[in-house]
Amino acid sequence: MKAKGTKFISLFLVFSFGVLITPVTAKERRGAELEILKIDAQRVRGELIAVKQDSLLLLKTEGSDVSVNIVDVKSVLIIKKSKFLKGMGIGFLSGALLGGLLGAIGGEENETWPREAIALLFAGIGSGTGLLVGGILGANAGKDKVLQIWGKSDSELKVILEELRKNARIPDYK
Repeated sequence: MKAKGTKFISLFLVFSFGVLITPVTAKERRGAELEILKIDAQRVRGELIAVKQDSLLLLKTEGSDVSVNIVDVKSVLIIKKSKFLKGMGIGFLSGALLGGLLGAIGGEENETWPREAIALLFAGIGSGTGLLVGGILGANAGKDKVLQIWGKSDSELKVILEELRKNARIPDYK
């Protein structure tokens, strides 16, 4: 019975981990969502299509293309999607799995607490801890990033444009 219960908990945790992770599907590459602040205080928002030699090509939400000259740009905000919930989910599952395994392997069995109960207790503690840590890491990973353009030297500007190029829908645009 004791080995059966431990196996059941382990299989349940592994099954939960496998079922709750979303499958990775191939889809069309999308460019990063940008908000450009120009020197004249205008804001332009859209998907980054390509980084040209001296301009950024964006697809606005209305469906029109706009090209923004680099010399007119004060800063670029890269708007990232939130990863808070994904981080919480991964943290919850990995914490529950690790806690359950630690409880099943290292828990001291006694008359009051059978090994299965100890494993469940550790899984609960691990899932709560993983939920908290995963949420914090996910929120941090999804923070927007500001790239200051105005006043940068040519070498610094080249590095920034290379970083933006990696986030474009067409990264190798010539």
